[in-house]
Amino acid sequence: MSFRAINQKYLEPGSQILMVLGIIALCQPWNMLLHSYGVTIILIGLIGFNITSKIAPEEEAGTGHGADAQARNPGAPH
Repeated sequence: MSFRAINQKYLEPGSQILMVLGIIALCQPWNMLLHSYGVTIILIGLIGFNITSKIAPEEEAGTGHGADAQARNPGAPH
């Protein structure tokens, strides 16, 4: 499994989940420590998502082109 596949399967959704957990930590009334670090958790998730979303997904095997190569250049010969 390549880094791009790991990124697409685990890292990008993980950073999204971290942002949601930060919002939950910020809004919950029971634990002051979680409330104190809620914005920090959201920011770490946001920075992680900005980094992981810039990594292009893996190219399809056997074609030599990305999944959206035809969509970007519809007039290209096959």
